[in-house]
Amino acid sequence: MSNSTDPLIPAGAEGDVNHSPLRKAWQDRNLDVKSRELLDRDASAFLHQSVSTPCLMGVSKVEGLWIEDVSGRRYMDFHGNNVHHIGYGHPRLIEAITRQMQELPFAPRRYTCDVAVELAEKLAAIAPGDLSKVLFATGGSDAVEIAMKIARIASGRFKTISFWDSFHGAGFGASSIGGEQMFRSPIGPPLAGALHVPPFGDYRNAWNVSEGSGDLCANQIRYILQKEGDVGAVIAEPTRAVPYIAPPGFWQKVRDACNEFGALLIFDEIPTGLGKTGRMFSCEHDQVVPDIMVLGKALGGGVLPISAVVCRPELDVTGHFAIGHYTHEKNPVCARAALTTIQIIEQEGLVDNAARVGNQAISLLTQMKGAHPLIGDVRGRGLLFGAELVLDRDTREVAIEAADKVLYKALDRGLSFKTTMGNVLTFTPPLITNETQMDQAMSIVDECITEVERELGIR
Repeated sequence: MSNSTDPLIPAGAEGDVNHSPLRKAWQDRNLDVKSRELLDRDASAFLHQSVSTPCLMGVSKVEGLWIEDVSGRRYMDFHGNNVHHIGYGHPRLIEAITRQMQELPFAPRRYTCDVAVELAEKLAAIAPGDLSKVLFATGGSDAVEIAMKIARIASGRFKTISFWDSFHGAGFGASSIGGEQMFRSPIGPPLAGALHVPPFGDYRNAWNVSEGSGDLCANQIRYILQKEGDVGAVIAEPTRAVPYIAPPGFWQKVRDACNEFGALLIFDEIPTGLGKTGRMFSCEHDQVVPDIMVLGKALGGGVLPISAVVCRPELDVTGHFAIGHYTHEKNPVCARAALTTIQIIEQEGLVDNAARVGNQAISLLTQMKGAHPLIGDVRGRGLLFGAELVLDRDTREVAIEAADKVLYKALDRGLSFKTTMGNVLTFTPPLITNETQMDQAMSIVDECITEVERELGIR
């Protein structure tokens, strides 16, 4: 779907700026000899892959919401792979990790430690509903695989339903349930039983409707659950990372259908959890509790890799089988990083800050939409938000070249973000972002869109 040439279904869901035709021009303008040497060494040492290597630039320092390249240029990081919720290098986090390394740097597998248990108890305390049984892994993709194993064992079924254009990780199982061709195409048939449905999103969807895509999507999920009869789980991000917000009542309909036909509901909160959308977990906006919730990315505070699976106690049915068994499953340093990150989010009021500053961002982008015909839609919640660029608001023809131009012009002005679906300017700043910084960032976006509209003759 993401490779379609249909203007209603744009390509390039991840926004691969490294393969944009504007990439070399930007590097020619901005990279010095030292930067180029580092990129050449990187390209020589690492396997090449889309959205990774070759790289855009080299980074020498990160702090708060800032990244600094090797030539000393600073950028506000409104991308951050959704790992920098508390900002890069939070002093309290660094101190806690350093202390833990001195006290207990590692716990061999089959052993436990206080901090790992404390983290599991903390996740159970803050998770919605009765989600209370926990397992840790080293990355989000691994956690998704664990959730899929639990669903298979608990339900006795191997089929799943997930969305096209979704991303759930790079592992074979996770990429099979994901819906982006970039992560699936060359590796052959996906995991058996991985069923997909077109996702909700009224501005752009597979049904070509301007409203009601949520009902169509929910009805299709229900229909498949009923007709197949052996689907073990529905797996989805409660807030789509494109970003799209589910219409009111959507997730309750899916929850009811899962209950009726015996499927588990798995929410992938890896990009959206821990306050990103203005609630501790995105599913809280919809007051729907999944059977299994998966966390990652920001859980390690932007320093260490750790992910978690949190599920209902009734799903503790895998004692006869090793569903994770990772060497660093209960690593005390990673656990300390995650526990301290959660404490910082709570004690510094970062969830409320994400809601407040996110509302400011949506308001500013909505004002821009009134002034810029290039902006077709503004959407999001909290500090996961975006603006979809179109060449014509009536036809909604995607403006992929314009989005690329805006992205690189923003980099010139010290703002980094990503594009999704090829034409959606997508912003995921850290939860520490304040009103002044948001004003500055959105002013840069405004200036760049103005300049691109002038170049393209769009007014």
